[in-house]
Amino acid sequence: MFALEEPSIPPPNPYLNDPGLYGAPSPVWSAIGYLFEILYFVFWIWMFVDCIRKDPDRFLWFWVILVFQPFGAFVYFFVRWLPTNHVQLPEFARPFFRQRRLNELETAALQIGNAYQFVRWGDALKESGIYQKSLAAYQQALVKEPDNLQALWGAAQIEMKLKEFESAQLKCQKILEVEPEYKFGDVSLLYCKTVCELDTPEKAREQLVKHTKRWREPEALFILATLEADADDHQAARTTLQSMLLDINGSPRGIARKFVRWKSKARRLLKRLPKS
Repeated sequence: MFALEEPSIPPPNPYLNDPGLYGAPSPVWSAIGYLFEILYFVFWIWMFVDCIRKDPDRFLWFWVILVFQPFGAFVYFFVRWLPTNHVQLPEFARPFFRQRRLNELETAALQIGNAYQFVRWGDALKESGIYQKSLAAYQQALVKEPDNLQALWGAAQIEMKLKEFESAQLKCQKILEVEPEYKFGDVSLLYCKTVCELDTPEKAREQLVKHTKRWREPEALFILATLEADADDHQAARTTLQSMLLDINGSPRGIARKFVRWKSKARRLLKRLPKS
């Protein structure tokens, strides 16, 4: 009979699971990790409670937040919480949420059907650069309320962009008849621009002179100076441009920065004017 040899057991590896081999974890990183865990837990509770209390689709988002951790709470924050609370998003992030907002406004306009809802939808479309659909929304508002100033103004702006000058002019006239100071001169300026497109330079110049006596926007003064220069009235153009520059330079710094473009254009036109 041969004796069975017992299987040999290898000696234990002295380096296996030896914490001293890799060094003890840094207490700083451990503290940072615990801090992030606490912050995430607080954020998760905040989103969860907000969803249960306020969101009309709480039964769907409840499961998103609960099941899809850790991303569910962040998805809810960006998709539901930010748009609902009207938080101004950074420019780069706005396209991700713009279409959803447009869909909500369209639904409200079609379901409720009053002029106010169509104006809100039209404004959002205009800001997104969807001009034809925006104009259609304003026109729907005007069907409901023909004298709605917001709808008239929104439609006039779009028609100006689309070079529908006659229609834009009629809407501006209608607004100015009701409220001459509506939008603090913006309507009057747009009306002047339609006159520049549809009428003679003399008529446009006359209208701009009337406008700039009340509203001294740099754009209006520059257009007036351009018309004066084209009519070879160089002294009048120079006076208009110089007064425009004085107005800008005398404005508070924050306001003056907004008019840098017109200030630069005025200086270039001054250089081109004959000195005599």
